[in-house]
Amino acid sequence: MKCSIVFLLFLMLVGPHVMSAQELERGVSLALATHRAETISNVEYDLKFTLGRSGPIPASVTVRFDLSDASRSVVLDFNSPNATDIRSELTIDNGHVIMPVETLAVGRNEVTIPFVAGDQSLNRNDDFLYTLLVPDRASTVFPCFDQPDLKAKFKLELELPDGWTACANGAIESQTGNTISFRQTKPISTYLFAFAAGEFQSVTRTISGRPVTMYHRESDQEKFERNVDAIFTMHEIALDWMEDYTQIEYPFEKFDFVVIPSFQYGGMEHIGSIFYNADQMFLDETATKKQKLRRASLIAHETAHMWFGNLVTMKWFDDVWLKEVFANFMAAKIVHPSFTDINHDLGFMIRHHPSAYSEDRTGGTYPIQQKLGNLRNAGTLYGRIIYEKAPIVMRQLEAMIGQKEMRNGLREYLNKFRYDNAVWDDLIEILDRDSELDLKQWSDSWVKESGTPELASEAGEDANRRFLTIRQTKKTPQDGFWAQQVDVKVLKDGEVVFETRAMIEGESTEISLPESAGDYDFFLVNGSELGYGYFRLDAKSKSWLLQNIHTISDEVTRGAAWITLYESLIRGIETQEISPVEYMTALLSGIKNESEPLNRQNILSQTQTVFWKLLSSEQRVQFAPSLESALWTLIDNEDAEKDARSAWYKSLVGVATTGHTVDRLYDIWKNESDVAGIPLSESDYMTLAYELAIRMPQKSDEILATQLERLENEDRKKRFAFVMPALSPDVAKRDAFFETLKDVANRRPERWALEALDYLHHPLRAAESEKYILPSLELLEEIQTTGDIFFPKRWLVSTLGGHQSKSSAAIVQKFLADRPDYSVRLKRKILQAADLLLRLRQSQKNPANRNARGVFDG
Repeated sequence: MKCSIVFLLFLMLVGPHVMSAQELERGVSLALATHRAETISNVEYDLKFTLGRSGPIPASVTVRFDLSDASRSVVLDFNSPNATDIRSELTIDNGHVIMPVETLAVGRNEVTIPFVAGDQSLNRNDDFLYTLLVPDRASTVFPCFDQPDLKAKFKLELELPDGWTACANGAIESQTGNTISFRQTKPISTYLFAFAAGEFQSVTRTISGRPVTMYHRESDQEKFERNVDAIFTMHEIALDWMEDYTQIEYPFEKFDFVVIPSFQYGGMEHIGSIFYNADQMFLDETATKKQKLRRASLIAHETAHMWFGNLVTMKWFDDVWLKEVFANFMAAKIVHPSFTDINHDLGFMIRHHPSAYSEDRTGGTYPIQQKLGNLRNAGTLYGRIIYEKAPIVMRQLEAMIGQKEMRNGLREYLNKFRYDNAVWDDLIEILDRDSELDLKQWSDSWVKESGTPELASEAGEDANRRFLTIRQTKKTPQDGFWAQQVDVKVLKDGEVVFETRAMIEGESTEISLPESAGDYDFFLVNGSELGYGYFRLDAKSKSWLLQNIHTISDEVTRGAAWITLYESLIRGIETQEISPVEYMTALLSGIKNESEPLNRQNILSQTQTVFWKLLSSEQRVQFAPSLESALWTLIDNEDAEKDARSAWYKSLVGVATTGHTVDRLYDIWKNESDVAGIPLSESDYMTLAYELAIRMPQKSDEILATQLERLENEDRKKRFAFVMPALSPDVAKRDAFFETLKDVANRRPERWALEALDYLHHPLRAAESEKYILPSLELLEEIQTTGDIFFPKRWLVSTLGGHQSKSSAAIVQKFLADRPDYSVRLKRKILQAADLLLRLRQSQKNPANRNARGVFDG
């Protein structure tokens, strides 16, 4: 029976048989989710969608479930503008579909609901579409119980336009004309339900004894052929490794994947239908070793999710980090045998530590495990601390309890909770049972507290011995000390003369040094990938590293030293412990001398940041000739590996400012020529055209129009056309383009919008784009509601990343000051994205810094 909202509110006041006001708030409250998990089970969905190239998508869902308590209404979620189009005797309220008690019974229940599918998470393009429903977006498409611990069996039927094909969670059961029916899945969470449909090509291979199909839209056949074997091989390696490690066969019916142009993430682990970003799968001929490793790690990560996240799923999204940490943790192990020429300890460190520190050092830091009162805020939980810090913490755990003990505990965890849900404490309970360590206390520090441990160290000696003292600082008197293992190294003339693994547990840890350590040059408390935190360098070590860091012979130690020195630079901006000029000088030596590919890439990445974000415009003019000359010399060295020369070239394109280099790059673009024997791809020429349009405004229109005409791949052509207005030399056109971004429809695809925003706020145009900062911040709440999980933070990074002025920092500070009740989670993201900008503002306030050591634009 259909009842009015007024009557429904009356029933809330007088009777127990409907949901409370809290439970019926928009989104899925923890109270509502808890009640449903206690009373509803054995859920099944039969879904039918009639897909079109455009226009509304009519659909229907039949929901079946067991109910243990029929005294209260049952609430489904349907947070869509089309919810009012439901044609059934049900009540719509605040993003929910309410089944009144009169329609319910203890035992099996069934309801069929015709509806028009919501567009928000259907990612519709002219000739393809795909769902992306993590974390709470299933209910934007169809009515459901949208929470991870109400797993369900899904059966799907799609009616397709002519010429379209489709991939979904289940295998194809039958196809009649344009209608495809997919088999019912095993129990999965709603955020994992998925389908992609459109004009896709497909190729099927047999891997690990099962047929696997890849769907894609890559029109460059040479590019496709160059990558396809590696893509399938890496999936096979990952599947075989996971089955061996877990001793559980692949737990679902099929394993396919879809490679999608401009997909929002690197990948998404849908059961039976993994989605990948095309740029990260189909690599250019000039791809660096780091890009190849990143692709392998991505494939391993998504494959590992089939066990960690899909077979066993977190109960509530406060533990979303749990599925991500094990996917990354396993991925690091999986790729090891396939890249024997890479130091994987170094690879782990370069991949995780700088990225984790970039959020954990900011005023927007947060614990790995966060509280979550409503699923509508689950997207705000995602970030680099979950993806990058958590694997470091897990490696610490494995180092403390042992690899065998870790593996056996994980096997028990997966078997105990297979096809079910679990929480972090369930795993800790298993691991703690056979450990002599207090893992609960360790977990409370590393998983449930925010920020990084801060440690200072100094050398000492007495009459009988020499030693290092490591002191840990509490953030507040109430905080505990963070226990961790670190690899301490002492160096002389670039060589490690002493190293030991030490356990840091309390306020002070002392390490005895042997006589062989002699008169050392410097020491590192975190000399490997194991340690995590802010390790303050003593004055002697800092001075030596700035002059000689490139002479360290061991590549892991050298990589750790670069990360430690960079943290000293960033965290010390306010006091100028290291000036950007000093650091840029060290980077120049590193660029010229670094031979290890992963360290090289990290140095080049740091160079982009220091050059554009920390040096003043005058200092950039000072450094540009020597920086560009060094890069050209390396690029032109025919004896260097192509991988290295490609990395140097891409870095040069990013920092080019002198007339000589810009003219030379223009000639390369105009003639479509190689760069010293390095072949450039269509994507490379797109990037070069973007960069030249910024630097050569008088030729911008010609460059952009010509490049658009050259593009052969239709997806890349549409992307380029989208970005073009942001590159215009005409400020009025850029203003008009920015205004279009205020409409959510014009912020899709999100990767295109972010790329355009990056160029709109390019440092060379920062003065003209500062006016976009405030309206961009004002859009953030809407972007969090309408965008995918990573979009709000990326929107902020693209908006603020090109700015370094006092006035830009003041806009951010005033925005936050004027909104004391602003969302805490969105405030954190602003503070993360604005961290360097705000640190620069503090430095500019210090009169001692207004000298040659560090003068910033203002």
